[in-house]
Amino acid sequence: MSVHLPPLPPTPGDGYQPAGHSIADTIAEEHRQLLALTRRLVAPGPDPAHGREILVAALSRHLSAEEQYLLPAVRQALPDADGPVGEVLAGDAALLMALRGLTDDRLAMVAQLVEAHVTAVDALVARLCASATEEELIRLGNRLEIAEEAAPTRPHPGVPHTPPWNRIVEPAVALVDKFRDAVTGRRTQLSELRNLSEPPPH
Repeated sequence: MSVHLPPLPPTPGDGYQPAGHSIADTIAEEHRQLLALTRRLVAPGPDPAHGREILVAALSRHLSAEEQYLLPAVRQALPDADGPVGEVLAGDAALLMALRGLTDDRLAMVAQLVEAHVTAVDALVARLCASATEEELIRLGNRLEIAEEAAPTRPHPGVPHTPPWNRIVEPAVALVDKFRDAVTGRRTQLSELRNLSEPPPH
């Protein structure tokens, strides 16, 4: 089943393959990094430097971009997706609430919510990959990356979480977040953490 996307410029011809990463590959890598970070934060021993603020920022961006482009594409491509997508949105809302003012006593809950998110979303991505073309998956991946760049870096559970309003409201909210990040010197990128793939210290 073809996945509906906003209009794009005409392609050069048959066999054209857009540049970029498949949305499946991008989400799989982000899920791997987010799981590694949450597991390190709940493990015994010192937290990674800036680990919590980076987790909050990275998850806020990740959930925003998925809600703007992945979940609408899943709804359009899969006829029975409303229920599973609704469950993901409910889980995302709980995760955003838990991230607000993240404290020690919430870390274990956040880790569990991230695990549940990854399991649910990975199942939807697998089904989307079976229904969409590689070109569609790459174009969705490009949109996801653009949305993440313009996404909030703090949790805002009260803003709309479905199109079209989230695509309008969240970039505006993100401008305020990024101004605050610049003023306070807050770290927000997973790339600022070293050796995320390594196991936590014992």
